[in-house]
Amino acid sequence: MPTMQHHFSLKNYNSFGIDVSAALYATPETIEELKGVLDQYDFTNLPYLVMGEGSNLLFKGDFEGLVLNPRMKGIELVEDESGQVVVRVGAAENWDSWVEYATRQGWFGLENLSLIPGSVGSAPVQNIGAYGVEMKDHFAWLEAWDLQQKLPVRLNGEDCRFDYRSSIFKTNARGRYIITHVAFRLNKQPQLQLNYGPVKEAFTKSRGATPMDLRNSIIKIRNQKLPDPGEFGNAGSFFKNPLVDRTIFKCIRVDYPEIPNFHDKENCVKIPAAWLIETAGWKGKRTGKVGTWPTQPLVIVNYGGVTGQEILDFSEQIRHDVDKKFGVYLEREVNVV
Repeated sequence: MPTMQHHFSLKNYNSFGIDVSAALYATPETIEELKGVLDQYDFTNLPYLVMGEGSNLLFKGDFEGLVLNPRMKGIELVEDESGQVVVRVGAAENWDSWVEYATRQGWFGLENLSLIPGSVGSAPVQNIGAYGVEMKDHFAWLEAWDLQQKLPVRLNGEDCRFDYRSSIFKTNARGRYIITHVAFRLNKQPQLQLNYGPVKEAFTKSRGATPMDLRNSIIKIRNQKLPDPGEFGNAGSFFKNPLVDRTIFKCIRVDYPEIPNFHDKENCVKIPAAWLIETAGWKGKRTGKVGTWPTQPLVIVNYGGVTGQEILDFSEQIRHDVDKKFGVYLEREVNVV
């Protein structure tokens, strides 16, 4: 049975590198070990946080409760049909390592999601996405422990209610489930997604032909645009791309005819948050030890020794200025704890 560690430092367990600690910390590697932790802790009345690699968390301060980090690993082929496979993956597997493994095995569909930081178990929570592909596009089902019913459950895509960078795990079921495994339905024949302009350009320029070539193109793009969390603490995209009413969009376009946009839901237009932030004057801007990344204003960076509260305050200034200039409210993609 795993022991709970007391006053555990989380500095190396969150990608912002914030120097905070957890009152208690546990890493169950099996369902039985998870049950053991559940028996030891009062999840009904005391604070707890389930986390993976901490790549989408911003800690404002020490966590005065239990941080639970499930460590279920393993990759298992569970279905092999004529054109597709279903693969069950442990929640603690690194996301990008899993994408690389799948691509090498000839299980295709996740290439555009290469180099996204975090664990496999975190992917459904956020419904991670990039370059025209979302995790839900290849989701089969997941296994989780239901803290409410106190038993293991299997949830399908409809149960999870996936939306843009969201799911039931971030909304009305926040904190209810502990994800232990995720299953993906992948193609045995390549179906390259090249709809995103820069991806198609990089893929063509490199004379790409295979899913691995596509993965390499994605990795090159991300490395050129985004900072390495190991060098500069960050959580990737800090804000979601906002969906705005078509009427508001038309008003903005009067002053900014060049505004990039994507038609999304009926009567709504998606505007790149990075463009809004840059146009509001925040690209490469720095206050003390926190700032936006010079080549990608959507990323907020810890330049060393910054607190979570300072990052949060900085992000609120960005939100205020974007709202004041465009009348558009930016929603955080990062989870604040």
